[in-house]
Amino acid sequence: MGDVRQLRQRSTVEPLWREVLGTQLRAIRLRRRGTITTTAQRAGISAQYLSEVERGRKDPSSEIVAAIAGALDCTLAEVTDLTVRELRRESVRLGLASAPANMRGPVALAA
Repeated sequence: MGDVRQLRQRSTVEPLWREVLGTQLRAIRLRRRGTITTTAQRAGISAQYLSEVERGRKDPSSEIVAAIAGALDCTLAEVTDLTVRELRRESVRLGLASAPANMRGPVALAA
């Protein structure tokens, strides 16, 4: 029971992978001036599903993430890298981890 309570407390503080992934996908789409409908069509998924992924409500498979990334003219590796970097930033901000050497100092501000 204590483990469940700890997990709940931690999940309310630390963002979930799917939430950060969705935020990153939406940011890429908006930077590229793509619409939900067009991006979803290019990825071969419904616009509603893409919207739910972007809002962090769905936990898509790696195949779906790769399809969305392709529809946004980027790679699965690029999307994963952006997501991991943001998760690290959040962990550091929340005091759950220390910043890796490559995320300290002036370089961290540029990242």
